[in-house]
Amino acid sequence: MEGSTTVSKKAEGLATAGVRDPEPAPAVTLMADAVEKIRSLLEEDGRTDLKLRVYVTGGGCAGFQYNFAFDDREEEDDFSVESGGVTVVIDPRSLPFLAGAQIRYEEDLSGARFVVVNPNAASTCSCGSSFSTCSQSEKPTEAQDHGD
Repeated sequence: MEGSTTVSKKAEGLATAGVRDPEPAPAVTLMADAVEKIRSLLEEDGRTDLKLRVYVTGGGCAGFQYNFAFDDREEEDDFSVESGGVTVVIDPRSLPFLAGAQIRYEEDLSGARFVVVNPNAASTCSCGSSFSTCSQSEKPTEAQDHGD
């Protein structure tokens, strides 16, 4: 991928839920197609100061679902990834479900969408917008305001 990727130092030491000795969470990778689409959407709106917030909530046909929203703020405990002049932020409740994931953008006959290639997903629904994990004992909630 062209350009550099920066992972926020705020993410150091974050670990997946239930792990006793915290290890740094694997990075979330922004693929070039996602970087270009995010940049394009921000420029189109004239709001290059916004960040793309990616978060997980309970729901969907497989148990969890991915959500995307532009946000003008970054909380102190957010994990952030910057690449090609765009920033993606992930709240600490969603990070364990997204650690190690790739975020892509795809356009095909069924539509255009951001796609999360998630190594933590044990299964996904047919449309790819929801997923399940091996252990769904800790479900994320919508308690945090994500601005949507």
